[in-house]
Formats: sequence, C-alpha cells, structure tokens
Amino acid sequence: MSRSEIVATDAGDARVTWYPGEKAWAVLALGHGAGGGVEARDLRAIAEGVPSQGVTVALVEQPWRVVGKKVAPAPKTLDVGWRGVWPALVAPGLPVIAGGRSAGARVACRTGKELGAVGVVALSFPLHPPGKPEKSRADELLGTGLPTLVVQGGNDSFGKPEEFPEGAYRMVAVPYGDHGFAVAKRAPVTPEETLDRIVGAVTSWVSSIRG
Repeated sequence: MSRSEIVATDAGDARVTWYPGEKAWAVLALGHGAGGGVEARDLRAIAEGVPSQGVTVALVEQPWRVVGKKVAPAPKTLDVGWRGVWPALVAPGLPVIAGGRSAGARVACRTGKELGAVGVVALSFPLHPPGKPEKSRADELLGTGLPTLVVQGGNDSFGKPEEFPEGAYRMVAVPYGDHGFAVAKRAPVTPEETLDRIVGAVTSWVSSIRG
C-alpha cells in the first residue's frame, strides 16, 4: 500500500508518495520530468517492481506539479524544491539513492552529493535539447561524485546512449525507446518488455551498491 504526504519547501508544497520495501535497506527517491509528473510509465513500473527487492521507493512531485501548473520553473527552483523534500526522504533512517527522469535526473545529479545521497539513478538523462548536441549537459552527469546509473532509450532525441561521453557511470541502453521509453509498434520489443528491462536494470544496479 502506498501513502502520500505533503512536504513544505521554500519552492512551495511538494508531495511524496511512498511505496514501502520489504525489509527495506534503502530509499530510492525519484523526481519527474519537466513535461509530466510521477505518472510516467517508468516511474510507476519502478515503484511497483523495486520494493519487493528490499528498497522503498519515494516518488517526489515538485511544487509546480502539486499546484497544477503545466510548465516547470527554472532548474535552480527545482533544486530548491528537491532540497526541501530531502529531510522527509532521510526520515526513515535509511541510505537514500537520489534519482529521477529527465529534468528530475538533472536535479539528482546536481544535488545528490551535497545532500548525502549514496548514488544517483538517471532515467532518460537529457544530455542536450533535441537537435542541439552542442548544448551539452554532460558536466552535470559527470560531476555527480557518486555511483551513477543512466538508463537511456536507444531513440532518445535528448541524447542516444552512443552520444554520451565516457565517464564513471553505468549506462544501460533501452533498445528502441524514446525519451519516455515508448517503443514503436513495429519494434521487435513490447512496451512490457521495455519496462521489465528498466526495472531489472535499476534493481540490479541498486543491489550492486549495497554496502
């Protein structure tokens, strides 16, 4: 059974929805992207599949989503909201892995080390705006200073796996997936198989960093 709580931050009220893990040893906190919320298919699949492996999942809704806005604020405001939620994420007394999809992944990369996270999970990291590879955000990913997992769609217009620079992170490619991990009907993999790959990659990597 999941449960939700409102957490006050300097950017407004955020919402955390908890999916308790079985004999949990860690919390995996995941933020959403700039164009959607925690209903994203990959976030939901992780929230449903990872807790059985001993990890509590916390889906974090930024204040702008909680009040119903359709456009995300500036990155620095997203960071303020995430920092404000952090005390609630560490409250269970377990190590916290910071993560998210797209803009949420960037937030986790920028703030993870300063907040005391033990790792970063970056889903659909937006390496660059579509069609503008010269505007790279690689420095955010390469500068986490923490064990980092990137799960990237093979057809992601914000950066395909082969576009990423070498670095101290693990890359898991999701064949045929776009930025939302959707796959075309003609692709030789199903949406269900795609989500299973994502959940399996996250579960395996999280287990590998257990101290």
